[in-house]
Order: sequence, then C-alpha cells, then structure tokens
Amino acid sequence: MNDTGLLPVMDDPLVGQLARLGAGYDEVPSHPADSISALARANLLVRFAPVEAGGEQFANEDARHRAMFDALRRVGRGDLSVGRLYEGHVNAVSLFGWYATSVQRAWLGSVLAQGAVFGVWATEPAPGVALVETDGGPVLRGAKSFASGAGGIAYAVVTVQPASGDRRLAVVAADDAACTDARGWRVRGMRASMSGAYDLTGYPMNEDRLLGAPGDYDREPRFTSGAWRFTAVQLGGIEALLTETRATLSEPARADPLARAAFGQAIVATRTAGLWVREAAVRAAGEDRDAAAFARMTRGVVERAGLDVMEHAARLVGTRSAFAGQRVDKIIRDLSLYLRQAGPDQVRDAAVTDWLDHDCWGEDAWW
Repeated sequence: MNDTGLLPVMDDPLVGQLARLGAGYDEVPSHPADSISALARANLLVRFAPVEAGGEQFANEDARHRAMFDALRRVGRGDLSVGRLYEGHVNAVSLFGWYATSVQRAWLGSVLAQGAVFGVWATEPAPGVALVETDGGPVLRGAKSFASGAGGIAYAVVTVQPASGDRRLAVVAADDAACTDARGWRVRGMRASMSGAYDLTGYPMNEDRLLGAPGDYDREPRFTSGAWRFTAVQLGGIEALLTETRATLSEPARADPLARAAFGQAIVATRTAGLWVREAAVRAAGEDRDAAAFARMTRGVVERAGLDVMEHAARLVGTRSAFAGQRVDKIIRDLSLYLRQAGPDQVRDAAVTDWLDHDCWGEDAWW
C-alpha cells in the first residue's frame, strides 16, 4: 500500500497473473478458466460463502463487507471480465447465506470444494423465465440474456416467475453447451465475461432447487444496496487504469504542469469513488435505512469517475492508449462497457428523490 491508498497493480501476484492471463482472453475470447483457477487457489471462491459451506468466519457483517470490498477491487484491478464473473459468484454465495436451507448450504459446500463457480442471472428477454407445472413435474420455460459466464461457470442462481405470486430464485446448472448461445457477445470490451444467452426451457425443478421464499431476491435494502459490489469491481479497474497511466507517462509529461494537473484530477476522481464505494459497502452491511439510496448515488459517482479517468488517461498517454496489446487500451475498453449499467439517469434521480424525501445526512455515519 502506498500513500495514495492504492495497491501497486503489478506488485500483487494475483493481480499481475490475472492481468497477464486477461490479455490472452482478450485476444481469443473464451471462458477464463485459468483465471478462475487462480481465484480458487487464493481461496476467493470459498471465502465469502456461508460458514456452513466452508466460508470464513468473520467477526461481523461489517468485517465481511470490508473484506469483500478489498477482494472485489483486487480482482477488478487484474481483469474486469474476471471481476464481473467473480462479483456474480460473490452475489450467489451471499444469496445462499441469506436464504438457503441447511441442506442447500451443505450442497453448496460440497460443490465449492470441487471448484464450482456460480453466477446470478436476472436479465431476460420477454416473456421471461417461467416456473410451470407439467404432467412430469415443475419445469422452467424461457431463457436468460446477458448471462455472464454462460457455458463456463458451473451453476447460476436465476430469477423465475411462478404462475402466481412474486418471482423466486432457482439454482440451475450453467455449463450446458447445448443451452448456451454466445454468438451475440461481439464486443470491444469485457470479452472474457462471455455474457451470452442461456435457454432454460425444460429444466426440471423441485423444492431443493428453489432458494428462499417468493420475493426474497427483491427484498430491500439488499436488492438495491447490493449494487455496491459491481461498483467495487469497477473501482478496481479505475485504480488499475490510474496506476498504468502513471507507469506509462513519459518524462516530458511528468515535467509538464498541465499534465500533472490532469493526473491530479484523475487521482481525486479515483479516491472519491473509492470513498463512496467503501461507505456503500459499510451501509449495506448494516442494512441501513439509506443503504439503497446510497448505493444508487454511488453508481453515478463511480461512473463519472471512470469516464473522467479514462479521458485523462487517453489524453496523457496519447496515441499509445489506443494500441492493441497496451494494458491501458484494454482497461479503457473494458470499463467503457462495464460502466454501462441500466438506467443510470433514472437511478441517480431515484437517489436524489430519496435524499429529498428524508434527511440522509441527519445521522451521518461518515464522521
């Protein structure tokens, strides 16, 4: 750790390994199996699972969320595509921690011990994934889209709609090549996240495969405040871009006060985003009344920071920032896509409305 609060990107063996492997997956997009294996060796796949499934026993939820914040940033620094997959895995094991039965947690522990990776898939083309009754028992009907890791990860926790009532969570196998269609994932960035379509039609269901009760996935503040996790991965990418920009700066640029001013603005943007994401994680841990509003606002803060640092990096590094094979180019391409979360203006407006409706600063936990 240096005096800016940033870990030197390539001085962290895991981050350096993810960065090197990520360059290859960027050239030839495929499921990043070697990178996932590196996460497994670092115990990151099991660490945040329920204790009954082999996860670490943290002192409390605050300690767990702070450790998760560091882990998500760390993986994001190495490779944002792998960070996206890892964030989905952390989300999934957290859902098991909140809603799984003892039998389901025991099963989770058994598959995690074998290196299984999970995802969470909620996005779907109309009419969505339905839970339907048939003569042979309940089955799923429909497909998921933008299903990160489809065909590569072992399992996914997916949202399904019963014939009546609130939507539910189901645990499904996610590695069936016959169900996977990644042909549409032709993108400039985040190539190794392999966010294709996955057809669940005919997938058999029973109570052991249903996680929690109807409506649990949408339970607040967990649903909205959980956005802090993907902003932590994005923050890691922004931090990596700042570090790479510093390493790439020429001596004339370092001697130029205008360039130094631009780099200073990039530092401020990055550190500001970091403070917001860390606070969003802490508030999510305590399920504070304003945790959801805080996460909504954090999304916009991180997006703005990412856009600003990308612009500063491109201007400071110059033409080299667009050369194939340059890490600055890969991070910018990945961030450009990953920052494109749904409805950013509407989410920001909802956060502002929350602030107007009640005094979120009256009992401010920052100070």
